[in-house]
Formats: sequence, C-alpha cells, structure tokens
Amino acid sequence: MAFTDTGKGFPVLLGHSYLFDNKMWTPQISALTTKYRVIAPDLWGHGASPSLPSRVESLSDLAADHLNLMTYLGITEFAVVGLSVGGMWGAELAALAPDRVRALMLFDTFLGSETTEAQAQYFHMLNAVEKAGAITSPLLDYIVSQFYSASASADQVTALTSYLSSLGAQQLRDSIVPVGKMIFGRADRMHILDSIQCPTHVATGERDLPRPLSEGKAMAERLACEFTTIPQAGHISNRENPAFVTTLILDFLSSAIAD
Repeated sequence: MAFTDTGKGFPVLLGHSYLFDNKMWTPQISALTTKYRVIAPDLWGHGASPSLPSRVESLSDLAADHLNLMTYLGITEFAVVGLSVGGMWGAELAALAPDRVRALMLFDTFLGSETTEAQAQYFHMLNAVEKAGAITSPLLDYIVSQFYSASASADQVTALTSYLSSLGAQQLRDSIVPVGKMIFGRADRMHILDSIQCPTHVATGERDLPRPLSEGKAMAERLACEFTTIPQAGHISNRENPAFVTTLILDFLSSAIAD
C-alpha cells in the first residue's frame, strides 16, 4: 500500500474517497503537518497503490490493512480522519482497535447499507464500466456530478473528469469495479458504532448527493457525538470548502487528543 508520511507529532491517519487518492487531502495535510504526523495511504487500486488483493473482500478487511500499515510504521496510537469509503473503513478500524484509535472523524460517509434501489443503480453502473473497460459519457458526467456540487471550481471538475477518463480497463476491472461493489454492496454496519469508544465527530457537506445530511445525522445520533453541516460543499467537502474542513479537523483533534 502506497502512502506518504509527513510531519511530526501525534499520528493522524487519513482515508480518502473512492475514485480519488491521498492527494485529495493536500489542503489539509499542509496545515495538519505543522502539529501532527500525517499518514496518508492510497486505497488499493488507487493512486500509487497496487491492485486490490484477492484476499480483500470487505470494508473490515480494508480496516485491517490500514491497521497493519500503522503497526508496520511502529505507531501504537493514532487518530483517523476518513471521507466517504475512508470513513467507512475508518469506523471499522475504530471498532476493531479501540485501544489504538484515540479519535475519529467521519466526513460524508454512512455505515448503513444502501437502499435496494440505490444498490441496483450502483451495480448497474459498475457492470457497465466493467463491460466497457472505460468510464465514458454520459456516465462520466453523472459520476463527476455526484462528487462535486455547483460550489466546486471548474478546475476541480475538469481534473476529476480527466482522471476518470484516463483509467485503463485493467485497473477498472481489477480494482475500481470490485472496490465499488465492496462499498455499495456492504451490509448494514451501523451497529459497530456502538462499540466505538474514542471521541468522534461526524460532518457532511450540505450539498452532498450520495451521502445526504440525514445519514450523517443518524450516525452522530447513534454515536452521541457532535454533527457539523459543511456549508457550500458536496461529497468531496474537504476540497470544496477546504478552509472550513481544515479548521474543523484541527479544532476537533486539539480537543480530542491531549498533548
């Protein structure tokens, strides 16, 4: 698993969204590294990481891989900040290793299962991508619109469109499609929130389409933690309103982790 390891201080593990890589967190990393050691891995089949291993079949497997990464780095205790699928495996990790995860932030994510209708739609799209060996319009335009709202800059939309268009058939079939089916075919995992013991904060972009505010609020209620609506932001909220998200992370970590 490819990763960057920058800064000094209490370790913070970052989890990026599906179809992005660790560079998604660039605006936050520059601020976090002034106080924290930041570990930012690339999900299997994303960024510089190799293809999804055949043994990885669930979000809990992804959580175990990230825990193994921290063990490999000799890091005993750490915080987790995850967005979208990064939040899904991040919550799994907090439940898996309560003695090691000291704080948890969940952005634009949901531990419940997809509705029957939504799952059918996602699998139809993934099957189409697998068959074609490419992401092309009009599906390409639809996917981009799910990640970025009208608040996003033209550069952000263009960069994501270009990246998704460049994905090759082998990468799509070996990693992107199976990771997608792992995410969107997940079972309801809301119950694991009951076993998370560390300080937690949930936040969702006010314009997030795939993960609406109601889902984030439901998780915060289950966790009995604070919920924040991120203004002028869609699913990739940390890129659409980076200053707000960066401040939110820094304030939460400062209060959740004792020096």
